[in-house]
Amino acid sequence: MHIKNASVALAGSAVLATLAASPASAATSPLPAPSVTSVLTVQKQAMAGGAPGALTRIDAGSSTYRISSGQADTATHAAMDADRRFRVGSVSKTFTTVVLMQLVAEGRIDLDAPANAYLPKPLPDDRITVRHLLSHRSGLWDYTNEMFASTVPGFESVRNKVFTYQELIDRSTAHQVNNEPGAAYSYSNTNFVVLGQLIEHVTGVPMATHYQQRIFEPLQLKHTSYVHPQTTISGSYARGYLRQDDTTLPLVDSTEQTVSWAQSAGAVISNAADLNRFFSSLVSGRLVPKAQLEDMMRMVPVNADGTQSYGLGLRARKLSCGVTVYGHTGTVQGYYTYAFTTADGKRSVTSMANTSNNGTVNTILGGTLEAAFCGTAPAKADKFATPTGEGFTEDIAPQVTRH
Repeated sequence: MHIKNASVALAGSAVLATLAASPASAATSPLPAPSVTSVLTVQKQAMAGGAPGALTRIDAGSSTYRISSGQADTATHAAMDADRRFRVGSVSKTFTTVVLMQLVAEGRIDLDAPANAYLPKPLPDDRITVRHLLSHRSGLWDYTNEMFASTVPGFESVRNKVFTYQELIDRSTAHQVNNEPGAAYSYSNTNFVVLGQLIEHVTGVPMATHYQQRIFEPLQLKHTSYVHPQTTISGSYARGYLRQDDTTLPLVDSTEQTVSWAQSAGAVISNAADLNRFFSSLVSGRLVPKAQLEDMMRMVPVNADGTQSYGLGLRARKLSCGVTVYGHTGTVQGYYTYAFTTADGKRSVTSMANTSNNGTVNTILGGTLEAAFCGTAPAKADKFATPTGEGFTEDIAPQVTRH
């Protein structure tokens, strides 16, 4: 195996953010240089765990690193490269949040008003606010729990189906809620489907148009689109491969689908360059006013050690070198995505592995954050290594470029 065009990474600088608040509370400190070697290690481990390929793009000041391994297409054996487009899954939730927060800034929506004030059909509980939906504290049951209880049959049953928002919401409200509104964080795709319906009902404008006019065009995100319910991805893209529940069976090519089961919760298509620009622009104040950005970045821990937290449509992760990064993760059939940036937007990272229904690969892929922001190998990397190299595609050399 060889590395093409590899060179020594350059150090960047960024802001060390605390979990408690907003960009204003962040303290400045230099970050270590990204570790390309560690990113490649993570990608190899992800492939050993079952991903056909993986890509990472790091934008750090004037330096850009494109790192990729394995295959973008297992049928043609086309090599992965870091410029390919892919389905971003729940990273879409941050795009939806930006649209919503712009409407808040325009005075058309009140975060603390009952969501029912803006919906064509009321939710069962009038106490659910818009803020509860954005922070996954509504208590609404996630309809995907039932929809994909059996992974591949569930997917095939909706692959080409087109849902209305209300059909998805009704699937949720047919079940008992997870908790009282505001009582607990409980991640649910239902929340962001409700928000899509809410935005369209208030404005009379489709989500596709909002995304295009409010985000894609102003930021010149030329590789980002929302084509629901079209099933294809245009341009150069990575195919997605869904692992079956019976892992002895072959992966299922899940690239073509409507993603109508997710819509405003997960149907955006993009590439790493555009996602890095999006999150960097967001935290830099180019998309929403300061007050709304501070609301989005006001984080509440969602795991026991406080290293992971959630604000409004935005995740935060505190890494081993002390830096807190902001962004979102994404899962959609055939794709895992991590897209995060520092609080000042000066270093941004997007990583993707083209498989799903494989928690090991998803966990491994998160190690690219440590490599990119802290310059270190992921903790316990050897835990996922396979000495025989089984599952790693040796005939596709990793690609590394920097400029």
